Amino acid sequence: MSEDSPLIQSLRTAVAAAPGDVPLRLHLAELLLTAGQQDAAVTEAAVALQHAPGDPQARELMARAMGAPVRPPQSASRAGFDWRAAEDQVGDVVPPRFVETPLTVDGSGDPKDAAAWEVAAPGTVRLADVGGMREVKERLEAAFLAPMRNPELRKLYGKSLRGGLLLYGPPGCGKTFIARAVAGELGAGFLSVSISDVLDMWIGNSERNMHEVFATARRQAPCVVFLDELDALGGKRSRTQNSGMRNTVNQLLTELDGIDAPANEGVFVLAATNVPWDVDIALRRPGRLDRTLLVLPPDAAAREAILRYHLRDRPIESIELGKLAKATDGLSGADLAHVCEAAAETALLDSARTGTVRMIGMRDLLDAAKSVVPSTEPWFAAARNVAMFANEGGMYDDLLAYLKKRRKL
Repeated sequence: MSEDSPLIQSLRTAVAAAPGDVPLRLHLAELLLTAGQQDAAVTEAAVALQHAPGDPQARELMARAMGAPVRPPQSASRAGFDWRAAEDQVGDVVPPRFVETPLTVDGSGDPKDAAAWEVAAPGTVRLADVGGMREVKERLEAAFLAPMRNPELRKLYGKSLRGGLLLYGPPGCGKTFIARAVAGELGAGFLSVSISDVLDMWIGNSERNMHEVFATARRQAPCVVFLDELDALGGKRSRTQNSGMRNTVNQLLTELDGIDAPANEGVFVLAATNVPWDVDIALRRPGRLDRTLLVLPPDAAAREAILRYHLRDRPIESIELGKLAKATDGLSGADLAHVCEAAAETALLDSARTGTVRMIGMRDLLDAAKSVVPSTEPWFAAARNVAMFANEGGMYDDLLAYLKKRRKL
């Protein structure tokens, strides 16, 4: 196959449009190798390994590409590079990989894996697995978990289980992970619901879907119903002209009103939103989602845990997590994951360019941290005005206190 083959050109175009498609990139690398373009094949295989480090096909193709006859002129370092020896070199790295003592791993940003109306089995994640966030854990324990764990005390003090918990705050700070941890603490199943699971084009189907969500939770109690992006599921009815969406919000209100009925024993409702000011006010009245909890960007202990989690399987050396946590103050969990990804990309490209594998070091991570703009800043800019001028009932007192502490007012 020639260097200017239409098939290779079309595959290059397809790969450029979908850079994360590993099988497509490996197909291109295979054709390049067949065409005698070893350097180009090595480059494509290296990028594939960046997206899928353990992919056996990518590793096998890389080995073949590096061992194939090379057309002159070729640099001595690339021609003599032994990838198998490099793997052994990385695998032989001895502790300490981190400078500080290991901390609890935080799984912030854990992706949603429950399909619509499919209740995930009780997980092993607990609040102890959430790094840092001491105030969040204490509020959860006092407002939500303690009454549920102690039915005798609840009965003695006349404490009702009526109502649910609303988590709010900037995106990428672990609201979904905290909801899963609550489900783990309760030993309950987890049913995550978003607008795409409920909304239907046919009249009446959206309301029926909403009812089925709660009916499923009742059948499989104990169960935590997690309403993700509540502003979409339960947005202000005064702002929508869509009668179907208004009826869906009405159905959600009806289901929440029935949460404390005998048939709903063991059904717990959590919700999350980035914009609580866009949630219909009726959803937040007493007896519905009447408890609120602000989930802020991770504190220092949580940042160390998140960074450790995202660096755990990468080739690193002499990483000072405490110093790195200070340098990433204000970043969300998603931002921290991006810092680790950017640092790994820098080291990988250097290795591919020089033909010598090198570890990810502090300089890579600090440079990556400097280049990342906190994704939470636009949220705080919008939340500031709401907290200052629309703080009905003191709902945003916690947010105001944080903004004052961080000098964002």
